Amino acid sequence: MMRRRVVVAALAAALLAPAFAAAETDDEVEFFRAAQLDATSRVAAALRRGVNPNVRDANGETGLIVAMRYESLNVARLLMDQPGIDLEAKAPNGNTALMMAAFRKNKTALMEMLKRGAQVNQTGWTALHYAAAAGSVEITTILLDKHAYIDAESPSGMTPLMIAAREGQEEVVELLLKEGADATLKDGGFHLTASEFALKADKPWIAKTINAFLANKKPR
Repeated sequence: MMRRRVVVAALAAALLAPAFAAAETDDEVEFFRAAQLDATSRVAAALRRGVNPNVRDANGETGLIVAMRYESLNVARLLMDQPGIDLEAKAPNGNTALMMAAFRKNKTALMEMLKRGAQVNQTGWTALHYAAAAGSVEITTILLDKHAYIDAESPSGMTPLMIAAREGQEEVVELLLKEGADATLKDGGFHLTASEFALKADKPWIAKTINAFLANKKPR
């Protein structure tokens, strides 16, 4: 089976790595633990003691990314409202808080970030890739309504359609096709189309959906 190096590597690291493994100070340890537990009073106390709201843990994640990963919405709100908070901060693997909210299918968190100005589009991985991987039609629709670039390319050239096809997210595949995703594109690493990614991932029904869509688009 084809090596699944994209979502599995990038997202598993984000979801499973401990967020406070080797913080530099006791206050930072407390800050990241509290962020995981949605303990707003403890996070607020750490901030009052001088912890920078954009401080990073041993994995290079900010408190806001950690809060989104653990779905700690109250802490996320507290951090988003801090002066100087960096909504676009990226972890070393490219994750942002918005991308994590998309992957968690957390509509409330995603909408609150967008309301505060979080950017939908960026170079490389995007929230739309993550929504496609998670199979969320709702989050995918919201992002497209916010002008997410439908054929955004990951660092290896994978589009959200390719990700959804490989992960077997049929409803998202159908939505992306309907909204104009280009099913003829190939990624830069394996040089496969979305349909070919589906076949390589043993999801022939997804490939059938894509190929039928392409066939219906051809002039008759």
